Amino acid sequence: MRARPVSRRTVFGRLQDVVDAFVASSPARFAIVIFASLILVFTALFSLPIATSSGKQAPLVDALFTAVSVICVTGLSTVDMATYWSPFGHVLVFLGVEIGGVGVLTVASILGLVISRRLGLRQKLLAAGDANPLRIRKGPIAEGQAIRLGETGNLLRTVAISALVIEAGVAILLFPRMLIQGVPVVDAAWQSIYISAMAFTNTGFLPTSTGLAPYAGDVWFLSVIMLGVVAGAIGFPVIYALSRNLRNPRRWSLHVKLTLITFALLLVMGAVAYFVLEFDHAFRGLDGGQRVLQSFFLSSMARSGGFSTIDISQLDGSSLLVTDMLMFIGGGSASTAGGIKVTTLAILFLAAFAEARGRDDMEAYERRIPQDVLRLGVSVVLWGATTVAVSCIVIMMMTDAALDHVLFDVISAFATCGLSTGFTANTTDAAQYVLAATMFFGRIGTVTLAAALAASQHPKLFRQPEERPIVG
Repeated sequence: MRARPVSRRTVFGRLQDVVDAFVASSPARFAIVIFASLILVFTALFSLPIATSSGKQAPLVDALFTAVSVICVTGLSTVDMATYWSPFGHVLVFLGVEIGGVGVLTVASILGLVISRRLGLRQKLLAAGDANPLRIRKGPIAEGQAIRLGETGNLLRTVAISALVIEAGVAILLFPRMLIQGVPVVDAAWQSIYISAMAFTNTGFLPTSTGLAPYAGDVWFLSVIMLGVVAGAIGFPVIYALSRNLRNPRRWSLHVKLTLITFALLLVMGAVAYFVLEFDHAFRGLDGGQRVLQSFFLSSMARSGGFSTIDISQLDGSSLLVTDMLMFIGGGSASTAGGIKVTTLAILFLAAFAEARGRDDMEAYERRIPQDVLRLGVSVVLWGATTVAVSCIVIMMMTDAALDHVLFDVISAFATCGLSTGFTANTTDAAQYVLAATMFFGRIGTVTLAAALAASQHPKLFRQPEERPIVG
């Protein structure tokens, strides 16, 4: 007699079955649904009268834009974040960036685990895919580069522990400096925790109306913020690898090496560019040390940090263009930063160097990089460029703003950076909705695109005849 299958008769049991089936059918769509649901929930919460300092209900565009900016850890805003929201609203901002900072697929994995109480193979692929989308593609992957599928729980623990430890360390370093500034103990404690979260998640919101003005030239304060931003921007796989092999660089994976080298080069090159371009402009009147400090601070914030000690709209046009490029590149893969990621840029340059040398293979640090990685990198860049271009065109049709300011804020939205020329806060509601959509696609687009490309692979039993079109 054949045994009857066990049925989950409870409502919660049936919900578990539905979630399991949905995750198994399409992890990428599950991640999108989770993030969209979080945005809707936070939009509703920001719409509550208790969330505003005035006690009045926030307009839909402000509530929605803030929810998207918070969950996507962008940092752009349509209102004065420090004064518009009540203490309850600031708590929502804090919780939202903590949730959004850990990443699209990781959030989906955690919620799927909570609901289904287990991680199956597809859920493990989903979680590992946030650390490395190529995990669900064919081919060998260094285990030092991401988390083993059998140790997927380590990924979630690494995300939680690293966020807790780094944010706590940044807060501890900021707290005494605020006391010296004369901030009351309770306020200093809250502000240091708040700013540390905004630094590690690369969001850039500030809890006070004065912003960073009291610390605009403070070496200690700005250096600590830069440390927090960089720690969040290098990526959780790099943090995990360094925690295991910090003193043995030879055991670092290719991903870790490419991320650290490219990130450092862009940081230094950006600082040099700002130092030269703004020497007699935004940095006029500053001494040499302050010029160097502000150059490095601006370069690190342009990677996705979002903090600013100067008025971005007053930057030279050439500096705005440099910032556009740095924001578009962003930080490391599976990090709190946005952009197309530094490893994507590294892969494109390695492909160009290989082509210039007449070599068939891309190589770096005695490793050969397969062609499917290059195809994925090109797809990510095209997705980003298309998103930015379409958003700019639509917004330019709606407003009469200058192209350089529109382009800057659109790239900032796509790369979840948060720096702004002031266009975002002063433009029309329709343009703000477009920017909100740009933030959403920028945050979920590259990862889910990678997952979709990986999931769409189908074996072919034949190959078409080869023909070479003219390129270049």
